[in-house]
Amino acid sequence: MADNAVNDIVAGDGYAVGSLDALGDGYGFRKIRRELGVTAFGINALVIPPGYEMPRHYHDEQEETYFVHRGTVEFQFGDGSTYVLGPGGMARVDAATVRRLKNVSDEDAVFVVAGGKDGYVGRDGQRPPGEERPRQSGPPGAA
Repeated sequence: MADNAVNDIVAGDGYAVGSLDALGDGYGFRKIRRELGVTAFGINALVIPPGYEMPRHYHDEQEETYFVHRGTVEFQFGDGSTYVLGPGGMARVDAATVRRLKNVSDEDAVFVVAGGKDGYVGRDGQRPPGEERPRQSGPPGAA
């Protein structure tokens, strides 16, 4: 492992890095937004035990996107549809859509949820002055 591996929250000039383990122990929310100083949108991780079913809920304004990191999570939506997502699974949910999540695996489920409103700002990435744009955009082999 590299000498600069991060196990705690480290804030620099215009950035912060950290580890999920640095945000707490046990089950429940890990406040990524607060701990990393995110101001443009809400983002949290949740850790829930096997069989745990979260209460049904919806939001007044914020759309949410979920990413399953570990375990298997069942998503049930207000229209009665149900989907099961494993590691790498993703779901986007409109603010007003009722949803319920349940850990249907035999291990702890860990997922990240990001929420926001008022739209995407577009692709606004720029190269620092004096740095050339590479011929290929993305990692080797990217389309």
